[in-house]
Amino acid sequence: MEEKKQEEKEAIDIVDILLDEDNEDPITLYDENDKAVKFDQVAVIPLNNNLYAILKPIDEMEGVADDEAIVFAVKQDKNGESVLEIETDEPTAIKVFDEYYNLLDKADKEKKEKKD
Repeated sequence: MEEKKQEEKEAIDIVDILLDEDNEDPITLYDENDKAVKFDQVAVIPLNNNLYAILKPIDEMEGVADDEAIVFAVKQDKNGESVLEIETDEPTAIKVFDEYYNLLDKADKEKKEKKD
């Protein structure tokens, strides 16, 4: 899967969908063969002036285990529209996951402090 786009019939920008805390609908992206692939949103991570989305495939994907998620970078296409592209730079993807885990740890600590 190279460049991914939100369904053409929807006029909402993918960033608006990603940042909508009330959105519980799957995110539908299209692979290079225009096959729809549905994802659950795990997190949106800002890192080094870039925005990343961690998405977990709902549909079976070749090369992706059931318990794995994928890091997508939010990019601009030639028309200036936001698109999601799989982050192929492994060190960057690892940093995104590390930031996600750090945010989870921080949230857990804050919950524990509120209980005390």
